[in-house]
Amino acid sequence: MRPLRLCLCASEVAPFAKTGGLADVVAGLTRWLGRRRPGGRGHDVRLFVPYYARVAGSGLPTQPLPGAADIDVPFPGRRIRFSIRTAPLPGSNVRVHFVDCPELYGGRDIYTHDGDEALRFGLLCRAVLETCQRLQWAPDVLHCNDWHTALLPIYQRHVYGWDKLFANTRSLLTIHNIGYPGFFAESQIHALGLGDQRAHVHQGDLREGRFSFLKTGVLHASRLSTVSRTYAQEIQTAEFGMGVDDLLRSRSQDLAGIVNGVDYGDWDPATDPLIPHHFRAGDLSGKARMKAALLLRLQVAPEPRAPVFGIVSRLAAQKGFELFADSIPALLQREDARLCVLGAGEDQHERYFQWLRDTWPDKVGLYRGFHDELAHWIEAGSDVFLMPSRFEPCGLNQMYSLRYGTPPVVRRTGGLADTVEPWDPHAGTGTGFLFDAFTSQALTGTIDWVLQNWRDQRSWQKLVQNGMARDFSWDRQGPEYEALYRSMLRA
Repeated sequence: MRPLRLCLCASEVAPFAKTGGLADVVAGLTRWLGRRRPGGRGHDVRLFVPYYARVAGSGLPTQPLPGAADIDVPFPGRRIRFSIRTAPLPGSNVRVHFVDCPELYGGRDIYTHDGDEALRFGLLCRAVLETCQRLQWAPDVLHCNDWHTALLPIYQRHVYGWDKLFANTRSLLTIHNIGYPGFFAESQIHALGLGDQRAHVHQGDLREGRFSFLKTGVLHASRLSTVSRTYAQEIQTAEFGMGVDDLLRSRSQDLAGIVNGVDYGDWDPATDPLIPHHFRAGDLSGKARMKAALLLRLQVAPEPRAPVFGIVSRLAAQKGFELFADSIPALLQREDARLCVLGAGEDQHERYFQWLRDTWPDKVGLYRGFHDELAHWIEAGSDVFLMPSRFEPCGLNQMYSLRYGTPPVVRRTGGLADTVEPWDPHAGTGTGFLFDAFTSQALTGTIDWVLQNWRDQRSWQKLVQNGMARDFSWDRQGPEYEALYRSMLRA
């Protein structure tokens, strides 16, 4: 089979511009797709992202892309000019195409609340198509990621549909988190150059004076995907669909669920450059040293026999931290246990964890903010990882935890249900601990079950070994995307 021509587009990509897991997933998939195969070459992959001020000011050496300089894009009442600059994606054969438009991306962060936010990402979509035209490069698949790039299918079909270059191009929209639909005022349709396409956007939203990038993408993409099999089912329900469930049910045959991959080049306790003590499944002595080092770093009283519960997360309602109100204080009061937390987010959750730290300073360590190195330390030095999410499209930390011998406690939802198997001490099978009801009582009961198993260290080591043996690398997950792309072309 011939290599594919694949055009990926996203609002962020690691390591250049990152606010969350989207950046890691886009980088990992792109890197895998562009890798040379035995006996052949990799796919022809181009990745488009904005040239944000933080990228421009980072000292990254970029080069102008020949034939893609000073391109004017007409929007109602104005023209917006951009150029393409390129740089290699580290560890890959792929070059990132940065859309350089100081008018929209200069001097600003990745996401804003400015009045031209819709235009910023509308331009990104059109810049992809304009650049393909200049290069006379016809993608087999336009792979859009989340709402920021979800207008690409409607632009391709209805604004650039006259160009035979795109006659055989298919589009895939991946929904990483349906909680962000990209809503804007209805007036933005005209500003984005889609005034003639009002009949092709969601009419119910128009009656309410708004329109959604994501819903528009769902209506027009050739195929849809999301980041786990369970989440693909959940988002077709009123509980989890965030108002898009009716559209998704109407396209259920076009919706696939593919679990995200993990880049074990960055997340492997045997080689991780961000931790001082390495270990592997056959020798966990380095994990014990990481536990001691973590407690010392966070100024928590050391005790090798006390289980350490770790958290690395956005502190948001989605993550289920309201369940901690009754469960965690009870744990700290009655058990010799430790809690190490890294995160930032909503004030109420930050204040709560600060209260835990102030109340039990010998048992609770806290870092408020984001710290990449400390995230690796917590994964490596904890005995248990807490992830009681209300909903979780895929999640990456539970997969990191498995690799680092840190059994996760998760709610049975989304990607957590697809990647963590319930521990059965009698059969010696499973990789973690799951609960169903979104209640403090359910979480408390699960933590009690964790502690009961922790006391049997011989059995616990089997649980740890099971998790470390699981493979969620892109070598396993990437082929599912490759198969999906090829099925789109056959259709």
